[in-house]
Amino acid sequence: MLQRIQSIYLLFAGLVIAALFLFPLVHNVYVNSKPVTIMVTGIYQDVNGQHTHTGAFTALTVATAFVALIPLAIIFMYKNRKQQVALCYGAMLVVIAYSYWVSQTVKSAIGDAYLNMGNYGIGIILLSLSLLLIVLAQKSIQRDEKLIKSADRLR
Repeated sequence: MLQRIQSIYLLFAGLVIAALFLFPLVHNVYVNSKPVTIMVTGIYQDVNGQHTHTGAFTALTVATAFVALIPLAIIFMYKNRKQQVALCYGAMLVVIAYSYWVSQTVKSAIGDAYLNMGNYGIGIILLSLSLLLIVLAQKSIQRDEKLIKSADRLR
């Protein structure tokens, strides 16, 4: 089994996407003169010093769980490297589409509020990091495929 570094990359990609449940996408944005934090699970407002869940993103929450499971499922396709590479390309497209959906959800949730660099949370960076990890895994799988082909030529 040649699953070395690509398994680690795909595992981390899945964990990074799952970390979106823990870290906010945007925080301390004033919407209707109240500080709001936006996570993939919903909108949280500060009400009397308490973080209160005021709106839910059910479809986004389910999609986050699904997108986090995709890289983990790709790990177990190690017997068919060509399929694994194709699934990595598909996972990249899914993460890009998911990132767009997240950005549009945040944009619609904050409305006319102004965002500066201090308002962005770690969750925004995690999506780019997961995409990078999937690309690195795909490159590693292709490198292993090349190694196998060159070893077969020597036989």
